[in-house]
Amino acid sequence: MKLEHVALNVENPVEMAQWYVNNVGMKIVSKQEVAPFTHFLADDSGRIMIEIYCNPTNEVPPYRSMNALLVHLAFVSENPDNDKDRLLKAGATFDNEVRLDNGTLLIMMRDPWGVAIQLCKRAKPMLLDKEV
Repeated sequence: MKLEHVALNVENPVEMAQWYVNNVGMKIVSKQEVAPFTHFLADDSGRIMIEIYCNPTNEVPPYRSMNALLVHLAFVSENPDNDKDRLLKAGATFDNEVRLDNGTLLIMMRDPWGVAIQLCKRAKPMLLDKEV
């Protein structure tokens, strides 16, 4: 089996989807123009998606106050420092960074809605560029 997507109940999926398209390079694969405004966003590999929607019958998690290690979206970044600066200008906020002894750099940020995002530059990439 392959992972298709991870879903998040968020406060404003329409604006959030556009932010991820404009600033992270995601593509909208599918969207609903009516509530719950479900958007499926694919990464540039087209192999994994995030689903965002606003379902008012369920609680939107308090992303802003949650520890970033509880839930975060991790993105491979070739230049995390540049991406951090660019995302800060786009409304993200900085949380922390970890530089591991092996050369891995992990920068934790939050998007404008408080969802934690991690910029990952691993010393040894963990994802394969081709299907196994």
